[in-house]
Amino acid sequence: MTKTKKKRNSRKRKKQNDNPQKNLQNRLLHLLNQNPGKRYSYRQIQKRLKISSPKRKSELEHILLKLLKAGQIQMPNDYSFQAVVKPDYVTGRIDYVSRDFGFLVSEELDEDLKISNKRMKQALHGDTVRVQIHKRNSGKLEGEVAEVLERGQTEFVGRIEVSSRFAFVIADNRKMHYDIFVRLKDLNQAEHGEKVIVELLGWDESGRSPMGRVKERLGQAGEHQTEMHAIMAEYGLPVHFPKEVEAEAEQIPTEILESEIQMRRDFRDVPTFTIDPADAKDFDDALSFSKLENGYYEIGVHIADVTHYVKPNTKLEKEAYKRATSVYLVDRVVPMLPEKLSNQVCSLRPKEDKLTFSAVFEITPRGRVASEWFGRTIINSDQRFSYEEAQEVIESNKGDFAEELQILNRLAKNFMKKRFRKGAISFETVEVKFRLAEDGTPLELVPKHRKDAHKLIEEFMLLANKKVAEYVYKLKKRPPKNTMVYRIHDAPDPEKVQDFSVIARKFGYEFDLDPERLADNINALTDRVQGRPEQNVLESMAIRTMAKALYTTQADEHFGLAFKHYTHFTSPIRRYPDVMVHRLLQHYLDGKQSPDSNEWEKRCQHSTDMEKRAADAERASIKYKQVEFMQAWEQENLAGIITGLTEWGMYVEISETKCEGMIRLADLQGDYYELDSKNFQIVGRDFKRKFSLGDAVKVNIKGTDLEKRQIDLVLCD
Repeated sequence: MTKTKKKRNSRKRKKQNDNPQKNLQNRLLHLLNQNPGKRYSYRQIQKRLKISSPKRKSELEHILLKLLKAGQIQMPNDYSFQAVVKPDYVTGRIDYVSRDFGFLVSEELDEDLKISNKRMKQALHGDTVRVQIHKRNSGKLEGEVAEVLERGQTEFVGRIEVSSRFAFVIADNRKMHYDIFVRLKDLNQAEHGEKVIVELLGWDESGRSPMGRVKERLGQAGEHQTEMHAIMAEYGLPVHFPKEVEAEAEQIPTEILESEIQMRRDFRDVPTFTIDPADAKDFDDALSFSKLENGYYEIGVHIADVTHYVKPNTKLEKEAYKRATSVYLVDRVVPMLPEKLSNQVCSLRPKEDKLTFSAVFEITPRGRVASEWFGRTIINSDQRFSYEEAQEVIESNKGDFAEELQILNRLAKNFMKKRFRKGAISFETVEVKFRLAEDGTPLELVPKHRKDAHKLIEEFMLLANKKVAEYVYKLKKRPPKNTMVYRIHDAPDPEKVQDFSVIARKFGYEFDLDPERLADNINALTDRVQGRPEQNVLESMAIRTMAKALYTTQADEHFGLAFKHYTHFTSPIRRYPDVMVHRLLQHYLDGKQSPDSNEWEKRCQHSTDMEKRAADAERASIKYKQVEFMQAWEQENLAGIITGLTEWGMYVEISETKCEGMIRLADLQGDYYELDSKNFQIVGRDFKRKFSLGDAVKVNIKGTDLEKRQIDLVLCD
């Protein structure tokens, strides 16, 4: 070491030793901070810091008092000291699983954080909260709600129980684990046993129970109309249009001006028809067909021109955005647009001139798209087919448009084969539809069969959606690309695929996990299970392994369809994203520059959220009718198949009706049963009897609960 370095180090040591109290304070803080959470008595600190002289002991006492006063250390009791542990806070959304606990779902964490009921502090399911993280002695992390930042839901639907002094609402939402107390002055004339919408006002003085007031009476619980309205309200979906929106819709003229026709490509003399469900009223797509001199076919996919009538910044536009989608319950459609638009002005009804936005293709007899054109048009549909009527023409080759339907059907099958060759996935799940009496009582379950007529329309809608997306994407060769609304679908999570392969094996099917052949392997499996008892179960489980499709401005692929770029262009009467796509497409056809993507991305996220709500509401309405329907089967011995396992029971799909119920583990006799999640089994602790996913069982209906929309089952033996 050089003399210069020796002098420098000597000066540093001398400087430190010039302030012995500061040095002692630093040593003390270092000791406590190196062991956060550990407590030290005064004598332990003396021993660790090697303090023995009375003077140094006095200095230590002075430093401890000073640091305590400054809040730099803490004294949990009169005999020990420890470092101040600064709590870690994260923000996220509450998933309230049961009465006992929930989880914080946060992008700031690698995994969900468990929170016990005692530490929820008035947070409810769906709330955005700030949570303090605690580390338990076991090393596991747990959370405690520090602050509710935003309520996820402030209105709840439920049945009201009225007594002489107060009332309370039992919420339909299974993740609302509190009864909501209502003072008699806040009843709004609600009567005992009615379904109501209750608005949260706060919490009682103890902080243990939420308080609310009745905002709206829906009717007597158990009545069909009441329950359907209750389901809409439960998911925050509007049933009626505001008066000002209806009034704005009524002012829209039905007459088409000649000046407007002159600005459009005229298809009124080209053979055109629609194919829709027999009970449909909103016809938002039509096909035109003509043969060209070069032997090709000109096929037009004509879509209702909603954006001609629904202008930006109008009340109609704002309401359409708010709803984002039509909602299809078991007995009705709650439309995105008022009836004047959805069923009249925009609907492509036969023998009426209608304004459309079209994708027109020249297609060779072998199914190659030779050219494409996009733009605004006018059509006059010659024929309104139901799916059943179109199917009859296809099968018999007789009737109106028989030749056109035959050619279109052949082309559609060609498109489908190409999709599957490129890796598209085919799911042909067994779906059933209720036939209802006038009062809503379910009379029977009717299976829905997808035949060639359904697939024909589907393939040409897929073609239009794909080509519109590709057209906009390719307009700019270099990034940043033009802003566009895409429908994307990620590849499945490998862990979920692995779990699915184990489940498939339980049913007796080997499933290859090769990621390069994933789509082919799923298709091969679905082909093998066609018509078998486990078909619906395995196909539903395969669907659950898939990522959720969503709307975004990011031009990613659609895994399920095997399309690099895909959008929704073909249903603007019932989907707001299609309205956005029409606006953007016309914007680019007019030669305008790309708008900023941020606002469009927000609208995409909102549309995805509302689509999920609508799907959840539809499932809830179906589940309600399933429970109602199965009430008549309570004396029957029913064949079923185990479709799901949890810590509290096993789900069974009844084979004849495709309705699902639960056998609670507490109702399994003769042993104490537990879940073996690793092997997808329920196992008896003493006698080792096993129930596995996919097992066939015989069950009776123990009970049905319409309010909870659940069917309780027991084993026949």
